[in-house]
This record gives sequence, structure tokens and C-alpha cells, in this order.
Amino acid sequence: MNTPKNSFKAALARREKQIGLWVALASPYSAEICAGAGFDWIVIDGEHAPNDVPSILAQLQAVAPYPTHAVVRPPVGDPVLIKQLLDIGAQTLVVPIVETAEQARMLVSATRYPPAGIRGVGSSIARSSRWNRYSDYMRVADDEVCLIVQVETKMGLQNLDEIASVDGVDGVFIGPADLSAALGHRGNASHPEVRDAMEDAVVRIAKANKPSGTLFSDETQVRHWLSRGCTFVAVGADAAVFARATEELAKRYLI
Repeated sequence: MNTPKNSFKAALARREKQIGLWVALASPYSAEICAGAGFDWIVIDGEHAPNDVPSILAQLQAVAPYPTHAVVRPPVGDPVLIKQLLDIGAQTLVVPIVETAEQARMLVSATRYPPAGIRGVGSSIARSSRWNRYSDYMRVADDEVCLIVQVETKMGLQNLDEIASVDGVDGVFIGPADLSAALGHRGNASHPEVRDAMEDAVVRIAKANKPSGTLFSDETQVRHWLSRGCTFVAVGADAAVFARATEELAKRYLI
């Protein structure tokens, strides 16, 4: 058996639009439902959802039979945690709160085996290599990792050109919620100052020849950012979809 190609990474490189969904319910059952919905990618969230390595593993296993690509967001860009997530089979990571090119280079190093990086070698006991049943894993593993860095602070914006230019960064995700708070408009990602900052960021990321992405649940916003050149856009989160749907159902019958 050979190591599977990272279809999401390849699509980003071709600048093919990728529509995604945030998965935050921390349940393999609900993750599998979302994986079968038809999205190009889903994000198993470890930053704001109640996930840990074992629960992320269970969700990766649940969504594996489906064509939807599973992205994992760790709570922090820690090399030890990154090693664990890669070993359980995550091929794509989106790392939050990246603010400097130095930090981005450290994250690239954490996703590569020596001599290119510092990822510890444990393929014989790792799901990622199917316990060394992928005969080519050690040779191609680095190439199939997709690293998305999340820029969502004033410092991140200031250093965006250098961050996006780091070799090994495959894309830049603009986090609208944290960015709007950082700019003084907490809870209002549609504020003109936030939009202007994001518009500028998308242009700068494109100049570095990297794809950009973001997350909005409002259809007008989604279509706007796709039209502005974002390649990968998440269009909602499972928890929010579930909350709104159950509210609407209750309203139909409760007075």
C-alpha cells in the first residue's frame, strides 16, 4: 500500500475553490454525518471545541471512508502536539494565532521529519503510516502534509507578508472572529475596518503566491470572499447549524 495523496493540498495548489465546514461537536457520530454531506473539507476543531487527541482520532476514523478531507486544528502550535496529530493520521493542520515568520518556520519544521525538520520518527506505531504498511510513507510523508497558518491578530497582519512567504506554508486562513476583536469590533466581523483589513490581507497573501481562506456562515459574506479570491472558505459550523435548526423546529410548535 502507498501513502494517500493529500487531495486538499493538491486542490489548493491548483487554486480550486474548496467549501468547508467547522466540526465542533466533538462526536465521531456527528462528524461522520458532516463528512457525508458533500463538503470538500471539514475542520475537526481542537481550539474551541472540547476535543483531545483520542477524540480527534475517533473522528478521523469516522470520516475516513468519505471523500471529504479532514483538517485538524490544534489548540496551539506546539511541536509535540503536532507530532501526535500527524501520527494519528491528520495530513492537514490549521494552526491558530500565527503572528511571525519565525513562528511559521517553527511550525513547518514541526511537520517535517529530519533532516528537514524536527518531527519525531515513530511510524512503526503510527496510524499515519498504517503501522508501516504504507511502504513509501517515510519517503513521501513530508510532501503530503498541508500546513495552514491562521492570521487573526494585529501583529499577524503586520507580519503577514513574511508569514505568507515562508516555504512550507501551504495557505493562510484569516480568522474573522479574533481579528474583529483585535481591531476593536468584537462580534462584528462585517465591520468596514475588519473587511478592509481582510481585503488587504487577501491581496497580500496572493502576492506571496499562497491561497487564502476564511470562515463565515452568512451566504453574502461567503460569496463575497470567494469572489475576492479566497480559495478555501468554511461556510458554517456544525454546532451552530444544529443550534439554529433545533430553535427553528421548536418555534414551529411552541407558543
